[in-house]
Amino acid sequence: MGMCVGKPANVAHVSSSQFMDYAKSHHERKHRSKTMTFKKVSKASRDENCPVPINLKAFTFNDLKTATKNFRPDSIVGEGGFGRVFKGWIDETTLDPAKPGTGQVIAVKVLKSESHQGHREWLTEVDYLGKLRHKNLVKLIGYCEECENRLLVYEFMPKGCLENHLFRKGVEPISWAIRMRIAIDVAEGLSFLHSNEPDHIIYRDLKAANILLDSEFTARLSDFGLARNGPVGDNTHVSTRVVGTSGYAAPEYVATGTNTRLVMRHLTVKNDVYSYGVVLLELLSGRRAIDDERAGGIEETLVEWVKPFLIDNRGVFRIMDTRLGGRYPKKGAQAVAALALKCLHNDPKNRPTMAEVVVALEEITNMSKNVVETPSPLIASPRSCTRSKQKNRNLVHRRGLANVQNPPLR
Repeated sequence: MGMCVGKPANVAHVSSSQFMDYAKSHHERKHRSKTMTFKKVSKASRDENCPVPINLKAFTFNDLKTATKNFRPDSIVGEGGFGRVFKGWIDETTLDPAKPGTGQVIAVKVLKSESHQGHREWLTEVDYLGKLRHKNLVKLIGYCEECENRLLVYEFMPKGCLENHLFRKGVEPISWAIRMRIAIDVAEGLSFLHSNEPDHIIYRDLKAANILLDSEFTARLSDFGLARNGPVGDNTHVSTRVVGTSGYAAPEYVATGTNTRLVMRHLTVKNDVYSYGVVLLELLSGRRAIDDERAGGIEETLVEWVKPFLIDNRGVFRIMDTRLGGRYPKKGAQAVAALALKCLHNDPKNRPTMAEVVVALEEITNMSKNVVETPSPLIASPRSCTRSKQKNRNLVHRRGLANVQNPPLR
């Protein structure tokens, strides 16, 4: 769940059993407005403790009440599986509560559930974001663990989440150049996690809702509740139950069979690479990872919808976001689509590393810098493009014959 500006989005993590029930419940999930209440965590949850990084600010509950105007509904900027997110203000130097509109803007995420899993994710988020610092990871400023409430305090990301900019109606579409900057930012963030020493960190929940944007559209990864350390030494993977978000999970990771709750799957950094391939397709097409509106109410994943079009290079123009109006470098779009397919390879061993993805995207961007992005009414129909090219060839041929038969006077 990200700190998205605007209408709260209903975003939830999906366990192994929920993957199998997703299609049935997809139409039943609707946003429900609730009054914010603060509940106690279970006794079992309180027994799980981890050392809190010393560079985090320990806020009091009253401080955060003041900073968010007592958690008023008009302060809500987002909602997800963890809980609601409130906008607030603190002093830039002392980090004490400040008057609305002054000081540093923050986002306060509140654990809404008594579930044991929710508390574990809270601890995981504090552990990772309290230690990790990178320009493409959201900054965790502090936390509150008081009155048996669990809250996290982040820097505020004014442009909200990528999900809103790609899919929400009425929002101005982002340009090709910004989409490529976001793609590189996300790739660099994942590459940093995967190369982290001594433990390679697997993000495990990459999706458009978890990609936050600052005022300059710099992308940062958020929501580390499902992250975990990767394999160490000679181990090639870690075994874990399936969690994440349907539509983004790698096929080798999604549990199948009857006893899905008991199924363990091999987890590697290449699972993140697959999810990144899905995000690339979202950036190209402007379509969600799962959208039941594509086939008359029949659920279909973005990967399933896109792959038939990408058999040849010309098919890329059939899947491009029409809101771009054709303003993108055609060869650049083809190259990004080809890279997405590599990330989506069924065999995880054949997927590139995120470091390799960063290099490839930078090369594509540099290649496209000198290309003028001009709208083309033919981009949605490669067949029309072919006819147009043939007409041009015929016209040139006829003009050539006319010049031979009627040479110009000297």
